[in-house]
Amino acid sequence: MRGISRRGFVAAAGTAAAACATRPLFSMAKSSQSPFRISVINDEISPDFDHACYVASHDFEMQWIEVRSMWGTNVSELSQAQIDESNKILDKYKLQVTDIASPLFKTDWPGAPRSPYGSKGDMHGAAEVTFKKQDEILERSIALAKAFKTDKVRCFDFWRLEDVTLYRAAIDEKLRSAAEVCGKQGIQLVLENEFACNTATGREAARTMNAIKTPHLALNWDPGNAVMRGELDAFPVAWQSIPKDRIHHCHVKNAVKGVDGKIEWAPVDKGFIDWAAQFRALKDAGFREAVSLETHWHGEATPEASTRVSWAGMKHALEGAGTL
Repeated sequence: MRGISRRGFVAAAGTAAAACATRPLFSMAKSSQSPFRISVINDEISPDFDHACYVASHDFEMQWIEVRSMWGTNVSELSQAQIDESNKILDKYKLQVTDIASPLFKTDWPGAPRSPYGSKGDMHGAAEVTFKKQDEILERSIALAKAFKTDKVRCFDFWRLEDVTLYRAAIDEKLRSAAEVCGKQGIQLVLENEFACNTATGREAARTMNAIKTPHLALNWDPGNAVMRGELDAFPVAWQSIPKDRIHHCHVKNAVKGVDGKIEWAPVDKGFIDWAAQFRALKDAGFREAVSLETHWHGEATPEASTRVSWAGMKHALEGAGTL
């Protein structure tokens, strides 16, 4: 599908083994037995939103999905026609949206040195825009949350600076004010610890959450991202410092140390994060929100095949934690 203009929108407001592992054998994944909203980011399966939803619902037996881009278009750039079509597809497969995985605040902080960790073109269909445009993205993301019947918008905290000290307080204030804007609309702003941004690790996430007290800002905990930033003890060590009541979303992926010594993405069941233990810890902490598969690893021939392998590992970890 092709989008109409942004103005129009604003106006309208794997391997055979992996395939076997993802056949619908465990109906509990669709029941209320799990304390979590088990989910997958749609474009980790396919840019075809209908096919991604089919796989999530039929093959993975999920009731939830996280929306980031579809038909080659970032969620923040969807036309009203695309939104309407997406909602018809969601209804067809009886899927609910966990959150709007927006690119909000994936840009350079004004007045600071240009970050070496910029997008490099990897923005899931979104064009990187300037700081001045971020309030427009925030407004659009809130509208999208309402259109997709979710109460959460994901954000970041600007491309990573070698030394953020001079700018940290101002960044915190921007996050706080954006969260307050969301709160007035009944929406929660969920900050992802992103390895290329200023809150990347578990320890940094704890600092940010403790510094910004508004209830309208929560954490999208991503231990895989923390590992990619070099925090190899993200779970269980750094995890201990994070205020658990501020975690309202969780991304599931893993990372390993490659043969060259560099950290690289891996299937969920291989890597530094013991996901069965992490799921158990989330459950014990009272977490009842989404655990969303964000594959990132592309070891198979296609994104879908890679995601099927990672889902098999995630499902096994959920079972091991007693949370499927």
